[in-house]
Amino acid sequence: MPGIRVEIIESPLFLEDFLKDAASPEQGGECSFVGRVRRRNLGREVKGVAYDVHEVLAKRSLEKIAEEARQRFETDAHVTIVHRQGYLEVGEASVLVAASCRHRHEAFVLCRYVIDELKHRTPIWKKEYYSDGESEWVQGHALCQHRQEDPHLSHAHESSSAHQ
Repeated sequence: MPGIRVEIIESPLFLEDFLKDAASPEQGGECSFVGRVRRRNLGREVKGVAYDVHEVLAKRSLEKIAEEARQRFETDAHVTIVHRQGYLEVGEASVLVAASCRHRHEAFVLCRYVIDELKHRTPIWKKEYYSDGESEWVQGHALCQHRQEDPHLSHAHESSSAHQ
C-alpha cells in the first residue's frame, strides 16, 4: 500500500532503518513511538519477553489499522509499523510506530491511534520471563491496567481524541 509500511521481524529493530520510510518532503510533522521491554511490570522484575505473532493475520491487522488512521486523521500520511517477534531482552525495542503528516497534531494523534489499536486488535501475544525463574502470558491489554493506576494516561487519550 503506498504510504504504508508494515513489517514483523525477528532480528533487532534498528530504528534508523525504518524511520526514513515515514519521512516525506510533503509532510511537516513527524512523530514516532518506540516500545521497549521494561525491567519491571506490575511489581515483578522482568528478564525478557517473548512475542508470539500470527504473522499473516498481524500484518493484515496492522495494514487495516494504518489505513483507518490515514482515513481518520490525514489521507496522505506516511505510516510505518514494525513489530518484533521472538525473545527480547530488557531494553530491546519491540515495536515502532512512525507517522508523518502535514502538521504535528495529526502526526501525534495518528501515531497514538495506531499504537493503541495495535495493542487491542493485533494477534500478538506476550509472555514475560521473570528474574525468579517464573514466566506467564500477559493478560489483556497492558495500557488498560496502567490507565486504572494513572488517571493522567486516560485523560491524555481522551484529550487527543477530542481533537479529531
